[in-house]
Parts: sequence; structure tokens; C-alpha cells
Amino acid sequence: MDCFRLRKNRANKDPLFLTGVTFPSDYPETLVKLMVYDVKDKNQESGSLLGSATFSVGDLLRTKDEQLTLNLRSSDGVCTAGTVVVSRLKMGEMEGVEVDHIATNTPSHRCPIVCEPAHHCCVDQEENLLTGPVFRNPVCKVYTFQTTDSKRMIVREQMEECTLSFSIPKQLLSLYIQEDMSRVQDLTELGELSPHWDNLRKEVITRYGGIISSYQETLAELDKITGCSFKPSCCKAQKSLEFIPINLHTQRMRVSCLKKTDAFYDIVTVGAPAAHFQGFKSGGLQRLLSRYEADKKSFSTACQCIYYSPEHTAKAQEVLSITSLLQPLITSLADQLLQAAQEHSSPGLRDALKSLSDKTEQFVHTLKDELVKSALLALHAARPGYVSKSQRQSAVQGHHQGHIGTDGEQNQIPGQSPATPEPTATCNNVEGCQTPTGEEAELGKTKNQDSIPHHKEYDEEEWDRVWANVAKCLNCVIAMVDKLQEEDNNKQESAPEQQLADVITSHTPGDWKEQLYPVVTRLKECVKEVVEKAKKAMTFVLLQEAVCSLPQGFGLQQRRDVVFSQALAALACGFVLRLYAGMQDKGFLKQLHLVGLVAQFESLLSTYSEEIGMLEDMEVGISDLHKVVFKITEAKTADLSELQPFLCGRRDHFTVEVPLPQPIFQTLPEEIKEGRPLRVFPVLFNVGINEQQTIAERFGDISLQERINQKNFEILDAYYKLLNEKVPLECLPCFQAQTDIKELLETLGQNVVTKKRKNVEILWIAGAICRRLNGIRFTSCKSAKDRTSMSVTLEQCALLRDEHQLSKDFFVRALDCMRSRLTQGDTWQWEDPEAGTVTENKPASRHFYPIALLLVSSHLLVVWLILSLVFLLAKYQ
Repeated sequence: MDCFRLRKNRANKDPLFLTGVTFPSDYPETLVKLMVYDVKDKNQESGSLLGSATFSVGDLLRTKDEQLTLNLRSSDGVCTAGTVVVSRLKMGEMEGVEVDHIATNTPSHRCPIVCEPAHHCCVDQEENLLTGPVFRNPVCKVYTFQTTDSKRMIVREQMEECTLSFSIPKQLLSLYIQEDMSRVQDLTELGELSPHWDNLRKEVITRYGGIISSYQETLAELDKITGCSFKPSCCKAQKSLEFIPINLHTQRMRVSCLKKTDAFYDIVTVGAPAAHFQGFKSGGLQRLLSRYEADKKSFSTACQCIYYSPEHTAKAQEVLSITSLLQPLITSLADQLLQAAQEHSSPGLRDALKSLSDKTEQFVHTLKDELVKSALLALHAARPGYVSKSQRQSAVQGHHQGHIGTDGEQNQIPGQSPATPEPTATCNNVEGCQTPTGEEAELGKTKNQDSIPHHKEYDEEEWDRVWANVAKCLNCVIAMVDKLQEEDNNKQESAPEQQLADVITSHTPGDWKEQLYPVVTRLKECVKEVVEKAKKAMTFVLLQEAVCSLPQGFGLQQRRDVVFSQALAALACGFVLRLYAGMQDKGFLKQLHLVGLVAQFESLLSTYSEEIGMLEDMEVGISDLHKVVFKITEAKTADLSELQPFLCGRRDHFTVEVPLPQPIFQTLPEEIKEGRPLRVFPVLFNVGINEQQTIAERFGDISLQERINQKNFEILDAYYKLLNEKVPLECLPCFQAQTDIKELLETLGQNVVTKKRKNVEILWIAGAICRRLNGIRFTSCKSAKDRTSMSVTLEQCALLRDEHQLSKDFFVRALDCMRSRLTQGDTWQWEDPEAGTVTENKPASRHFYPIALLLVSSHLLVVWLILSLVFLLAKYQ
């Protein structure tokens, strides 16, 4: 792993350090041409060409003394203008020579070390075997900086693309299509419904068909794209790429110091997860969802259907998911119980019975919910020809009164009016609703509108009987197993020793199985019957929710799918990067399976104009990541393609499986190898920093930013408390800064509630806490370019200063060196609509805040001064 330093000796001992250069994989044959200039005026960067020299990288690598002395030739190729010494410096090698001083007033100083080769040359071979399938196209830059004790540190930046930018969204689209097709199948199998509900069902199925068709077209377009690993910002509004995150890259800074272990600092940069193609004219997801819930209540009344809150809808999806998972599991465990009975294995029988009991009890507990009972009754009420119990009673009373009407009038007490049946109607079947009595109407007023409706007119005994049969069948299985084992023990104890073998062999292998088979079969039948009824009931809940969503709900679901896809791809990238970096850290692995990791998203979006909608999208997308868990699996083969993460699940719960090679997988803790779900706690902190945020803070509204920061601070604080309970502090990384995490959290909490303009301290402290907690760091802005690169480079230099004693004189120089356009690599030099075409002579960005901010601020300052002067004059006159 080599890097190259070029230095030209001058009389004033002030050498000119050249910027980094990236070499291709076949770099030994690469020719390097050096152009040496005599700078007349450093401030104006004016100078004349002294001469040039050409050499190949292979010539430098083959030299014994690791140096090349080259003669500079003038432009005519005749005269010798001097010599240049090219030396080779290995990565991590520290020289005892003091670093030459570089004047701090030089405006054009650049990187003091030539960039090391890119691609395979800048990645360690062992690391490349693991990261190759996920991360590709590395761009490396290497620098040397002076520390406070006049020693050197070598800093290497490595930016890579991530293949998960496309693979995760494509897998997610396939899961969306499967889930929606399954939903359509469930709606079709719901059975016969009344004409009103049947028409609504057809309309919902048509809507689902439109979404499925759209997702299939998008997936087909993505399958056509090959060789690309990221989406540039110029394509952010392209429909076929709306599920792909913008500019998803990993940025790793590796710091090598003398007699110290190398340190790594990782950041994932990505554009804000948002639905750019759909636009932000009506706001983002957070605002749209709030408006949608309010509209859904009124629309449910218009459609004469039941309103279910988001919590009830989520519960219905959870019941469907758990029952679909538990039913085949219970069936499998029941078969294992019969197999153990056939083998006459008492230990196997006990183990299988314990597992069967646990899963069946979990199954019963899941269905023991008021929502299931209520939805099942509502479904019965939606059947064609449904007549409620009160209607049947009214009909009987009317028929009886028809026969005794005359006698009744004769026997009527004077002054008493004849009895008349109360008017009733079929509930939830559109023809009308049962008219409540006075007490019932008064009671209905006190009930919450979001409460689950109860249909008392329907007979509940059927569901209670079916649901209770599962528990009864389980008790019969347990009793039968206990009886078989007790009889077997009694026979063995009563038999003489000489006849013990005969007693054992007298049991044929089928005895236990024949006695268990009827009760086990009955249990499986009851479970199947309950699943069928519960599945139809929960499907009807989702049907009613979809009916209430017809005006805009399906469009919101598509928008939410798009935003979540971008956020999930970024999270998967960050998790894999953090997992690879912490593979040898036992404390990190312990924290991973005991508690989980915090994923801290740093956003630089303003709360002005369309970026408000982006921030509202991002808030919902990041919050939805709590539905994601990770699992570490063992790769099936040694093929590197087997190391690609795999996604499974449905909208209410997703699992990302990360395969590892067999040798590495065997070194993991047993809990992780057993497939324990690994949780992630996503948090989002936003502070706008551009000129639009200045306008928003002076004349607009920043309550959205304040609410987001306050809400996510509470999540971060709760995560730390949970971590502090389960994981010892020794598992956390050590830093030079002695500030305690608890103190940092207190400071962050104070800054979150403090009214301060552009309070970037929130981002600094949140980032520091994330690193202290072994978390995953993300930085985002609109396109993950200008503001993101400024934030990342500033954070990297701050880490060098705080953790590696970067000299104060070198801080600004290091910052400008990292921010120079040539140092950022060609990867970021595409044409962007909002930034214009990048030209060769575009100056490097050297300031954290754009010049436009100063112009806007100065104009506002002038207006403020004028208004203040007018106010003072009016006051004193």
C-alpha cells in the first residue's frame, strides 16, 4: 500500500506540495508528468513554467533506494532547469524527519502527499475479500499532517460506492409486489359479501392492481441497469429511479500514527430520503399523513364503513403476520411430537411437547384480542341477507301480534297505547343501522370515536367456541402425553428386573403414536379453523381501511414505499459497514446482540420551501426503520456473490440477512450464530445551515425542526438507558475526550430546547454521542453534495484535532486540502441541475457557509438597522 510524495528543494526551504492523484489498477505502466512552475506571486497564483519531467510509476517501485532523481527539461526540451526528487513512502511508515514548515498564509496550499493508487491497490486484500461484493470503486486520497508534538500522522480518505443502492430497493419492490398480490388473493377469498361491500372490494382490488403494475414496471426498468452502483443527483426526479437513494457512498478516514493502532472513522453520505418525483407541492409524508387521518374519519362515514385507527390497522397486519408464521410452525411441532411418540422417546416427547405448548399459547394469546372478535362480527354483518338477532326478535314479535291483535285490544288497560316494535335495520350492510335506545345513544356519545365497534346483535358463541377449542385440544394433548409417560413409568417400576427387557420390548413403536394421533390431529384442525376465521376477519379490517383510503391513501402508501426504500438501502449499507469494521471487537458484538445499534442520521435540510417537504418525508422514512431487524447468517458457498445481503418480510416487519464467510461466521458469539434478531434504533437530528434556513428562522417557522430534534433526543436518551442496563461500559470505545456520555446527553438535551439560530452544536454533540455508543453515522442534505461534503470534512478535521493531536496551525490547511475540488475525486463531478455544470476552472469551496448567505444576511441587517432607526426616531419625537 504505497503513496508518493513529491518535493522540490528551494532556497527558502518552503517546498511546494502537490495534490493527490488516483492511479488505475494497472498503475505500474502509468506515466506521470511533472510540471514545475516558478511562482512569482503566491496570492495571485501567477508563475512561469520552469520545466517538466516524465517517469513511470513502475520505475519508482523498482528503485532500491525508493527514490528517483529527475532532470527538469525546459519547454523546448534542451536546457536543464533543475532536478526533482520523487520518493516513495509506504502507508503507516513514520519518518523521524521533522515536517517542513508551510506558510499558513499561502492560499493555494494543497495535499502534502500524493494519493496512493486506487482500486485493488488501496484496499487491504483481507478486507477486500469481505467488502468486495458490497462496496466497490474506491477512491483514495492520502495526506500527512503535523501533530502538536511535531510528529507526522498519515490520513487516508477512502470513498466507495455501495451495491446495496440498487439491490435492496429491487428486493423490496419484489416483496411489495408479493404482499399486494397476496392481499388481492385474500380479498378474493373473503367470500360472498353484500352488493355494497362487493363493489367496494372490486374497487380496492383494482387499486391494488394499479400499484402492482406500476411496481412491476419499475422493477423491470431497474433490472435493465447494469454496472451502476449509485444514483447521481441529476436523476433524483426520474420515475424509474425513485426507489434508489441519491448519492449513497461510504466515507472512511483511516489515521496512522507512530506506535499507535490505526483508527477508523466511518460516515455514510446519502441524499435525503424523499419522493422527489412526486414533488412537495402539498408537503411531505408527515403533513400528508396527518391530513389523511382526519379525512379518513369523515370518509368512513360517507362510505358507511367502520373507521379503524392506525393502531388497529397495524394490529390487524400483525395478527395476519403472526398467524401465518405460527400455523405452519405448530403443524411442524405436532408432527415432531408424533415422530417422538413413534420412536418411543420420552426426552424427545417432552421437548416437542414443550415447544408445541409455547407456540400454541402464543397463538392463542395473539387471537385473544378484542379487534379479532369485533372484526369477525363485522364481517358476518357484511354478508348478504344478514339478519341481526334483534331483527329476528322483532319479526317474531310482529308475527305474534298479528295473531292476537284483536284480543290484545280487548284486554288493553285503559290509557295504555298498544306496544309497537322498535325500528331496526341491518348493521354494516348499508341498508341502514340499528336505531339505538336512549341509554345506548347516551352511552355512544361518551365513547371515543376511535374505539373498536362492537356488534352486540351478532351471536358471539361461535367464535368463542372455536377459539376455546384450541386451548382445550392442547390440554388434551398434554394430558395424553402425561398419561403415556406415567403408564410407562409404572410398568417399568412394577416389573421384576429379569422381565424388564420384555416389558420394554413389548411396547411396539406405534403404541404412543396411535393414542396421540387423534388428539394431535384435532389440535391441528382447530388451529386451521381459527386461522381461517381470523384471517378473513383481519382481511375485512384491512378492506375497510382501504375503502376509507380510496381518495388518497394508495398514493400515500406509494410515497411511503419510495421513501422507506431509500432509507432502508442507506441503513443496510451503514449496518454492513459497521459490522465489517467491528468483526474483531468482542464488546461491539456483545452490544450488538444484547441491545442493538443506534443509527444517527444528521440532516442539513432547511425548513423553507420544498425542503420542508423533504424533511417531512425523511422524518417518516427514518421512523419506519424501527420495523427492520438484521440477522447474521453463514454463506452457503465460498463464492463472493453469496455475501450480498438478503431482504425478506412485509411492510410491517422486514429482516435483512447479512451472510458472512464460514471462517468469520464461526468466530461470532453463539447468540448471533443462532439467528437472534439484531435491532437498530434510528434517530434523526436536523439543523438547517444554508441561506434558506436564515430566511426561515427570521420570517418562517422552524417548529418542525424543533419537534424532530426533541422527539429523537428522547429516543436516543432511552437507548442509552437501555444500553447502560445491559452492557458494561468496557464494551464501548475509548476516546481522548474525557467527557462522559451522560454529560453529553444532558448538553444535547439543553441545546435541543434552546432557542438558537443554526445551532450546529446539536449535530456535533449527537455525532459525538453516536461514535461513543458504537453507532452508525449518516450525513444527508438535499443531494449529499455541497452541504454534506462540508459537514463531513469539518467533522474529520475535528476528529484529527481532538483525537490525534492535529496541530492548530494545520487545521485550516487540512480542512481546505480535504475540501479542494481535486481532492473530492471525479466521482462527484457530474452535471447537476441545481448546481450547474462543473467546469475545470471552478474554484474550490473553502467556506462552510456560501457567499449567498452573507449577501442575504447583510441585506437583512441593513433592513433591520433602518427599521430600528425609524423606531427610535418615532419614540423620542
